[in-house]
Amino acid sequence: MKFLISIFLLSCAFTLTAQNQKLSNGLAFDGEPYLVVNPANPDHIVVAWMGFVSFAEKFQIKTRASFDGGLTWSSTAALPHAVTGYTSADPSLDFDAAGNVVACYIDFTGTTPPISGAVFIRKSTDGGLTWGNAQEVINANFDGTKWPIDRPWMKIDKGSSTTQGNIYVTTFNGNRTNAPYNPYLSVSTDGGNSFTSRFLDTTGYLAGSLNALPVCSPTISSTGVFYGVYPSYVPTQNVFAQAFLASSSNGGVSISHKVARTDNPPSQIGNYPDAKKASLLLSNPQNANHLALIFLSAKTGDIDVYLTESLNQGTSWTSPERINDDPLTSGAMQDMIWGDFDYDGDLVISWRDRRNGASTGYDSDSEIWAAVRSADSSQFEPNFQITNQLVAYDTILKSSGNDFMCISLEHDTIYAVWGDVRSGKIEIWFQKTDLNGNRLSIQQLTESLQFDVYPNPTTSMLTVSSLEWKKINVYDANSRLVTSFENKTQADHYQLDLSRLKSGAYFIEVTSKQGVGVRKVIKQ
Repeated sequence: MKFLISIFLLSCAFTLTAQNQKLSNGLAFDGEPYLVVNPANPDHIVVAWMGFVSFAEKFQIKTRASFDGGLTWSSTAALPHAVTGYTSADPSLDFDAAGNVVACYIDFTGTTPPISGAVFIRKSTDGGLTWGNAQEVINANFDGTKWPIDRPWMKIDKGSSTTQGNIYVTTFNGNRTNAPYNPYLSVSTDGGNSFTSRFLDTTGYLAGSLNALPVCSPTISSTGVFYGVYPSYVPTQNVFAQAFLASSSNGGVSISHKVARTDNPPSQIGNYPDAKKASLLLSNPQNANHLALIFLSAKTGDIDVYLTESLNQGTSWTSPERINDDPLTSGAMQDMIWGDFDYDGDLVISWRDRRNGASTGYDSDSEIWAAVRSADSSQFEPNFQITNQLVAYDTILKSSGNDFMCISLEHDTIYAVWGDVRSGKIEIWFQKTDLNGNRLSIQQLTESLQFDVYPNPTTSMLTVSSLEWKKINVYDANSRLVTSFENKTQADHYQLDLSRLKSGAYFIEVTSKQGVGVRKVIKQ
């Protein structure tokens, strides 16, 4: 479906109602949501995610916008593919200095070589309701067969310096078998009409050949300096894994490097292969010298959330501070971190938390938790729960496409989006919370055709129930069409005989006047 972003970084950690509001009702899967709040109008919110549309359209980037602080949302818009047959993944969003919304994402042939496609951006001039033409950022063939288009993160300079309006996109290689591995930086100085791309690492600060996932987290200071942190493990550079800070004050023309972290003693997160381990770099809008790096470490016995900060543009960093306040060595794994600075310097950090789960490790029930530190304090307030219920673990969480949540802090209000499996599939939820953890509103954002299949699992007969259905397609686990049925009698139910099929997983795709929906069924 997409490049694997389950970040295994060796031993390195560098990378109105009281119920949640569901934003997606995706067909079979919705994942990797990204949220952005208009800094000039916090009631204006845009969310993007990768959603399965149909077996023909595969994954597309879907978006919804709210103009009343998340109380109501626009209908879902799907960004069209650049080429018929492509599939999309990994969205990020930002506002530009003029108030337009920009979406960045991968659109490509998929993970089976040879790979074609690129990272693209599209701009919306009406607040995220409709989107303009796709503009290529970096092509899959930019660096031979390394396919440098994985996990694009985008930031736009909205400051008042000479770099105002610059669009920065960081990516890394999708080919996990073609070392050495590199982070890449693409920059537009003309509002996204064209981009130039280059390597972000360099001699002495190489990402190396041992870590195949050098994902870079970018940020831009209030004075227009670009910063990005990426992981490295090159024994000739240092016997320990490291995180390097790349920076540029001239729009990426020249880049300087510093050491942000040395993983000594080793963080041990390589012992937890399923955890979502990407780190996050933030810049304080009230202090251009202040950087914050959020990362994971298991040095105390299980994975915890840590923060290290620099007050001198990355020259030196504070000792790491543990953010989650559950008991040490409890076995509760924390992962999938995010965070944001408010305009006045308040800081929120969030993560997927398992302290209330019935078991230890990754395969445990989870919630989304957060911690806040006000700008005039040196300490975080006690942790609080963002989500409104404990969600049972589902095996789908070990697959790609559920590696990130997103959170924004604007005018003392926390806006969060994440995917969870409370309905039996990954769907996207939105919540607005105050700094004390009080829930202000919550919505489910995903939406799609709903229908029933039963019994599931089945040994032979399967009933499909859907009003005004037109067509039923049955696909196997490899997305190959097995059989197809058309509704010639206008019946609301249809019985499928699966007795001749081999045991295993199948997908039932139903098309009706209301749209398309997909359900997974098990043939015993």
